[in-house]
Amino acid sequence: MTESRNLPTIDSLSGADREIVEAGLKRGATRREVMTWLMASGATIAAAGAIVSSAKTALAAVPKKGGKIKFASDLHGPSDTLDPGLNTSTIDYSRGRSVYNSLCQINDDLTTRPELAEEYSANADNTEWTFKLRKGVKFHDGSNLTADDVVYSMSRHYGEKSTSKAKPLVADVKEWKKVDQFTVKAIMSGPNADLPVILGTPHFKIIKDGTTEFQKANGTGPYRMTEFNPGVRSLCERWNGYWRDGGNADVIEITAITDPVARLSALLSNDIDLMQGLDPKAIRKVENTPGVGVWSVASGAYFGLCALTDVAPGDSPDFVLAMQYIQRRKKIVKSILKGQGTVGNDHPINIAYGADHCSELPQRVHDLDKAKFHLKKSGVTSASLDVAEVAPGITDIALLMQREAGKIGLDLKINKVPNDGYWGAVWLKTPFNVVTWNMRPTANVMMTLAFGPDAPWNDTKWKSEKFGKLLVESRGVKDAGKRHEMYCEMQKLISVGDDNMRPSGMTIPAHRNYVDGKSDKIEGIGRMPLGSLGGYEWPEFAWRTDA
Repeated sequence: MTESRNLPTIDSLSGADREIVEAGLKRGATRREVMTWLMASGATIAAAGAIVSSAKTALAAVPKKGGKIKFASDLHGPSDTLDPGLNTSTIDYSRGRSVYNSLCQINDDLTTRPELAEEYSANADNTEWTFKLRKGVKFHDGSNLTADDVVYSMSRHYGEKSTSKAKPLVADVKEWKKVDQFTVKAIMSGPNADLPVILGTPHFKIIKDGTTEFQKANGTGPYRMTEFNPGVRSLCERWNGYWRDGGNADVIEITAITDPVARLSALLSNDIDLMQGLDPKAIRKVENTPGVGVWSVASGAYFGLCALTDVAPGDSPDFVLAMQYIQRRKKIVKSILKGQGTVGNDHPINIAYGADHCSELPQRVHDLDKAKFHLKKSGVTSASLDVAEVAPGITDIALLMQREAGKIGLDLKINKVPNDGYWGAVWLKTPFNVVTWNMRPTANVMMTLAFGPDAPWNDTKWKSEKFGKLLVESRGVKDAGKRHEMYCEMQKLISVGDDNMRPSGMTIPAHRNYVDGKSDKIEGIGRMPLGSLGGYEWPEFAWRTDA
């Protein structure tokens, strides 16, 4: 059955409030006492009761050790890697979470908590961050975690020679310094209050000092890699030397089934326990099948149609505008996503980002007259869109777009390409292709990765110096009103442009929930909204009820 979000649960609270509720119940506080505290904080009787009930259920459900958990992603290929800095896909991120840890960990509510760093703090203007490391943490080879490992891991993300996909996120880090064996400092070139949450994202895992070969993974994580075959599968076994309670399954198998029908069949027949990317059209079928369920979490993840701005047809802003005006955004959310998403506005920041979302930016609507006007202005009469099912529903979105394109006189060919190897062979390379982006923990992180002038993953090769300057300056702004104004300006530049700068070349018709499938025998999946199955956090916390 689909998990209900109508009433709040313990996971709906902030990290601090959740810890208070759980600590109170563990100390023997009564249901009435905890509900009274929650209602004093503004919760209704029904909400307080639901939170306490879910907290008690969670505390009573002690994870069981044992068994095997098999996860199927939606794509893999020869570019699969155990190098955290080069990770590009859900299968990479999930493997990374199995075998590595980060300095900081992101909660379901997108606050952070310490992980390998037992505590962290900043100076008054957020230009220097200090991280104190846990003692007694061991790598899978038996060596101890020290500041040298952290400095080495972090140094791989900055500097001219860095190949890290997340390099733009830490471009304002001037230096990582070892203070002593268990303390490091990040020295910034300017204020950045987001550094802890950035370091909680998948690319910033801690590896052993000096590591250059990644056929094997030597991490500090809950599982130890025993087999890694790119494009096929990996096997991990629980590591008994883990520094906290750790993984629950004996073995985790991570693979991919690229055909969505075959992947669903594998879940329904119990050949796999967890699946990424449930097609919204299959939700009812899963809900009506005993033993399996839908795991849906609202997010800012999005579908994108990328027209490279340095080649035809995307070098014409009018062609891009025509593509944006033919989008049937409401129909996409209602009919293709089955309500599991929100309409897009051709920039990446939706309501899931809270105050950083620019709600005052006018919503672009379906308008064939405007689309026809801009198409004629562009001079383009035919185009080809390369499509792989990189997220459930994106092929249907492309086919709907093709029908609308015909109405304005554009011969739009849909070139269906294989999922396997898509990120290495098609994305960022062909003139007109599709992309899907996971939500990031802040609006600044999201826009830096996907639209920053020097970002390796800049989907359309759009470069705006004004946008890049705003990205950097906004990180140090503490006034909420000024920050919102700057974020609105950035979203407008991406979507509309200004008198001196064309828009980005990106069409974002819709944002999508994370909709995955799971066996009812698997518990411990979180709701962190930055990726599939609780933001890839499942490897450490998932457990089998039948173990």
